[in-house]
Formats: sequence, structure tokens, C-alpha cells
Amino acid sequence: MIRQVSIEDADKIAEIYNYFIESTIATFEEQLIDVEEMKKRILGVIQKFPWIVYENNRQIMGYAYAGIWKNRSAYKHSVEITVYLNQKITSNGIGSKLYYELIKQLKELGVHVVIGGISLPNEISVALHEKFGFKKVAHFKEVGYKFNKWVDVGYWQLTISK
Repeated sequence: MIRQVSIEDADKIAEIYNYFIESTIATFEEQLIDVEEMKKRILGVIQKFPWIVYENNRQIMGYAYAGIWKNRSAYKHSVEITVYLNQKITSNGIGSKLYYELIKQLKELGVHVVIGGISLPNEISVALHEKFGFKKVAHFKEVGYKFNKWVDVGYWQLTISK
């Protein structure tokens, strides 16, 4: 089931996220996140935007949230969204379910544009975004450096209000 995040979820969310820090280019963070830091991040997001989790048998299988795209006031109707799944999950639709619900909640909040930043290559994330109608709008070459290699970043955009 999908539900709103609880501060008590911080330990499981940090565990999921730390896998991506340690093992992938999906995030450019390089230092593991402890539970207290994850609690701060959750509290910072939920003041303004949704953060949801997918739970099955009391296990958090994944999470998604929206955040500020840029700090300038004219950007207030645009958000960046993020999704992370437990690394043991493959192709069972949880990412799609989370994005469907998150985008629905963002529409209700009056968000106009949703942006997804993707470290490349990442065929699974690109496919997820494009499944929802996101279009690639930018590609930055070698803007990140992780695991002793340069990493590109692409941005995908979806307009959700008319």
C-alpha cells in the first residue's frame, strides 16, 4: 500500500538510500546518511510537498517525494521529483505506482511542471519517466564525478497542469 511517510520510516528510508550512495551513480552523494539526517530531510520536505512510501507486510519497498526545483520565487510552481526502491525489487511496478500517486498529489497542490534529474546511463529510470510522458529537455556532459568516472546528467520534464 502507498501511504504518507512517517518520521519513524527514516531508518528504512536511509537504508534504501544508502545502498544507492554506496553502489550506484543514481545519487551524487558519496557519504552515507544516518537516521537523524534522513529525519531532517523528511521534515524539510513534508512541510510543503508530499513524500510517500510503498509498504508491504510492514516493509518499506520504496519511496518518492517532491522538492523545490530552484529557490527563486518564480519557480514556485515547478518541482523536482525523486523515487528510490529497495535494491531487491526489480520490475514489479512499485516505481510506477509511487509516481502515479505522487504526480496525482502534486496536481492537487497546483504544481505546474515536474522535473526528473537522472544520472546517465540509467535505462530503468529513463523508461519510468518516459512512461509517464516526461520528455528529455537537457543533457549535461560529465557534470558529476563518482566511482572514478565522469557522469552525465539528463533532465526530463512533464507539465501536469494546463
